[in-house]
Amino acid sequence: MLILSIWISGTTRSGKTTRLVREFQKWVSNQRSRYQGVARSAQQLAPAILVLAANDDNRRELADKLAAAVEGSYPVISKTPLGFISDEVMLFLPLLFERLQVKAQFPLRLRPETEQELATRLWREELDELDLPLTGVSEYRLIRRTLDLLQLAGASDTPAEDIPAIATQGFSGQEWETGLVSNPLFAGEDAGLWQKMAGLLLEWRRWCLQRGLLSYGIIYELYCQHLLAEPRYQKHLRRRYQAIFADDVDDYPAIARELFEFLLDQGSFGVFTFNPNGKVRLGLNADPDYLEGLASRCEMEMLPLLDNSLAPRLSDLVLNLVTEQGWFVNLPGSIQSIQEISRASLLKKTAQVIIKAVRSGEVKPEEIAVIAPGLDAIARYTLIELLSQENIPVEPLNEQRALSSSPLVRSLLTLLALVYPGLGRFVDRDGVAEMLVVLSDREIDPVRAGLLADYCYATDISQPSLLAVESFPRWDRLGHQATTAYREIVQWIEKTRSPESQSAISVLDRAIKRFLLDTNLPLAQLAALRELIETAQHYWQVDRRLRQNETTERNAIDTVAQFITLLRKGTISANPHPFRPFGTNTRNAVTLATIFQYRSSRRSHRWHFWLDAASPLWNRGGAATLFGAELFLKNCPGRPVTPEDIIEADRQRLERILHDLLGRVTERVYLCHSDLAVNGTEQTGPLLSLVHASLPVVTEKAIVR
Repeated sequence: MLILSIWISGTTRSGKTTRLVREFQKWVSNQRSRYQGVARSAQQLAPAILVLAANDDNRRELADKLAAAVEGSYPVISKTPLGFISDEVMLFLPLLFERLQVKAQFPLRLRPETEQELATRLWREELDELDLPLTGVSEYRLIRRTLDLLQLAGASDTPAEDIPAIATQGFSGQEWETGLVSNPLFAGEDAGLWQKMAGLLLEWRRWCLQRGLLSYGIIYELYCQHLLAEPRYQKHLRRRYQAIFADDVDDYPAIARELFEFLLDQGSFGVFTFNPNGKVRLGLNADPDYLEGLASRCEMEMLPLLDNSLAPRLSDLVLNLVTEQGWFVNLPGSIQSIQEISRASLLKKTAQVIIKAVRSGEVKPEEIAVIAPGLDAIARYTLIELLSQENIPVEPLNEQRALSSSPLVRSLLTLLALVYPGLGRFVDRDGVAEMLVVLSDREIDPVRAGLLADYCYATDISQPSLLAVESFPRWDRLGHQATTAYREIVQWIEKTRSPESQSAISVLDRAIKRFLLDTNLPLAQLAALRELIETAQHYWQVDRRLRQNETTERNAIDTVAQFITLLRKGTISANPHPFRPFGTNTRNAVTLATIFQYRSSRRSHRWHFWLDAASPLWNRGGAATLFGAELFLKNCPGRPVTPEDIIEADRQRLERILHDLLGRVTERVYLCHSDLAVNGTEQTGPLLSLVHASLPVVTEKAIVR
């Protein structure tokens, strides 16, 4: 009897994952019946299952739910699509090396920032020939977007050789207001540039494979173009996976369908969930419309919209207000507005409303989410400070901040420049003063640190140094604690100085243990230190691999200098993996997130505060869309993208966002609006009609200090 796979479709929080878990329980029960009475050794050979989730947080939660559903009686290993593909490529590299006829060596996965730097070095001569400064095109952006094209092609099962034709046709004859193609250099008729970009990508791919370096784009291509087509690997898949449980496939890349199709063809059983109002990663390698084609091979279930959120009651009303010109009606009390002229006043008033509600017991901090189309540093800092002053904790969701924004990291980089010779250009007076404050655990206050930097820091390109404290004429007025702390730092630097071969990772590790680990650092600062060490380890792994494949001798000091430069460019985010403090899901904190971060997390709250409600960014992809992503969707590969296409895509995105967010709030939405944006421009975005139709909140101004 043929058992059809199951396609579960439903809007936000309609119970899709719960249905998937029930089907998993049923499948495990059938497996137990099948092996009942069979020897235990045979039970241990029960077929494995492929469990996939859209992102890493969802992956862990899904694995926990599945394990709990069968009381840990069946092994559950959950992966993201990229995680699964990466693991498979790493595991079967011998097959790939044989197929591609390249040197077999242990692979190293490149982080995006390392990929960017290495590609810049490799393409240096070609980039100089383009005369980018004369065209006004940023070199950094050109390289990043060129590399992203390789990732988009790989995720969509498109050969890299087809990139120039797709890009040339896709941008042919179009005039754009934003992005790379705003410059004449990127107009469609300049096919030579796209040919150049594709040539650089092919050269980059060949260079990486020769050295065993794998970027995300190369991993995608290796899997779908080579590994999935390899008969020996196909035999392994047939033997290994008898069932697929994939949650939120609307956020999967197109190559996931290629994998699913193969397994279904071999008789595997599948359960897939799909949210038509999800598609959070559309523009970031996901191809939801193509994945939805799997539904035709399954028994389809459409889950009804549950009355556990504001969506059933307000979605149609809200969308009509946003999309219908001149249509007006008053919104119910479950949607209110906080309105101010300036953004600074708006942030303060938003915090005021939250503080009042928490103080009165009307709502708990963990029941509140502040969501914005884009969170700038000012908004993040202001809200955290105002709420923290009232003992209301705030949890920034997946906060992406440059490592160089951390005073601890900046201080350690200054320390490296003082330990190694020839790095004086990376040290300045302000950096030394900051380092003294941080490494002394504030035994040296900023005023004393500034005086010590003025009088005791000896500038020298070859070997900058810290002089004895007595070099400051009034050193006796520094105090015993500051003097002792300064001397300990100087002694440690002098003792640590050694030949160039000394490992920078070892220096950083010893400095952290000596000066920072006993200072009760908060989790955010510990995360920055952890990411610094992880980044350093990765950087020197890649450096060692390059040395093995190059005949010219590389200076170890130059590597340290390049590492410091890379971090100071701000290209690395302090988001170590994995970093999941115990109790994160139940933490008593207000959630602070961008729209993309919040929707990706699949969380829900009683109250929402939609910050910058009239911002024009609400219906734009922004940072959540890769350059050229629309050209690699399966339903329109390479088709010219018109301004009308962009407008329609923005409209659909806004509808999905509103449906999704209203499905994640159960009681109240506050539309937080200021007439002026942070840059002083007037805000007249697509949600302004909602602000006008809502009841403004009146607050007491004395609550926030």
